[in-house]
Amino acid sequence: MQVNVTEQGLLIPKEFLEGIRAVEIRRENNQIILILTELDDPIWGLGSEPISLGITDAAENHDRYIYGQI
Repeated sequence: MQVNVTEQGLLIPKEFLEGIRAVEIRRENNQIILILTELDDPIWGLGSEPISLGITDAAENHDRYIYGQI
């Protein structure tokens, strides 16, 4: 596949990156290399294992529940 380089760079089709959230980009020996990397950022797992405490105002008063104050 050949793509044109614009002022912003180039666009890699999403189908080439299916399931990938991050890549490392390197330029070596007149080649551009994409290395697929894993994201270990815990933010991606936020909310994946919620618990129920019966608290209905946790979003509004989270400081009170975390730090004991408002």
